[in-house]
Amino acid sequence: NLGFKDKKIRDGLNKYILSVSENGYGKRSKIDDYRITNRGGKGVKTISITEKTGNLIAIKNVSDENDLMIIKKSGVAIRLEVEKMRVMGRATQGVRLITLKSNDFIAAVAKVNKDDEEESELIEGEENTTNESSNDMNPEENNQEE
Repeated sequence: NLGFKDKKIRDGLNKYILSVSENGYGKRSKIDDYRITNRGGKGVKTISITEKTGNLIAIKNVSDENDLMIIKKSGVAIRLEVEKMRVMGRATQGVRLITLKSNDFIAAVAKVNKDDEEESELIEGEENTTNESSNDMNPEENNQEE
């Protein structure tokens, strides 16, 4: 039974909890599947930890309007749409989100908005325009070429 304060906090959160394990497995679960624990509680299981999945390394509060960025130690980064991930129960292992080689591991996991991709494209376009115009405006560089 949720108290008024707990319900108010839960309503302010996004709809899903996204869990990522160290071996590249992850899953999306409904936030309503998690019970509110009181002080002294033993916690709530969120993912089955096995040798295959490894330990839990990231947990994010996400919605369908978010993307997930996973960056490996080797520098490879992938962007996944949260809405395309299957919703699973709390006590499951999840699905493989990213393939890791034996000596590689996940360095960072970040939640990003889908709009961030469009904004970064605009910024890159503006930088190119700025660089071109600054070259045209610098007479010293133009004189040196002649």
